[in-house]
Amino acid sequence: MLNIDNCEKEFIRLIRPKAISVIVQPDYCLLITFSNNEKRLFDVKPYLDFKPFEELRNPIIFSTVKPAGLSIEWIHGQDICPDELYNNSIPATTYA
Repeated sequence: MLNIDNCEKEFIRLIRPKAISVIVQPDYCLLITFSNNEKRLFDVKPYLDFKPFEELRNPIIFSTVKPAGLSIEWIHGQDICPDELYNNSIPATTYA
C-alpha cells in the first residue's frame, strides 16, 4: 500500500534538499552539504549590503553559521531562504 506521508517526504527531500552541514570558506563563501549529498558553494557577499546581514562582515559573527531547519542561520537569526540557498549556489566539485 502506498504511504502518502512517505511519498510527500521523499518528494520534498528531492525537490528541496536540506542543508545538513555548513563550513565557512574564505571571502564570505560557505561550503554547504545538502541532504541529497551534494556539496555546493554559496557566496554571501551580495547579501552583506542589506541591513540584516551587515553584521556578518565581522568574521567572528560570520563563523557562527549553522544548519537550521531546511537552511542555515547565524547567531542573531539571519537566514537565507532554502530555495535561494540551493538554487543560487554552485556545485563544489573540487571538494571531497
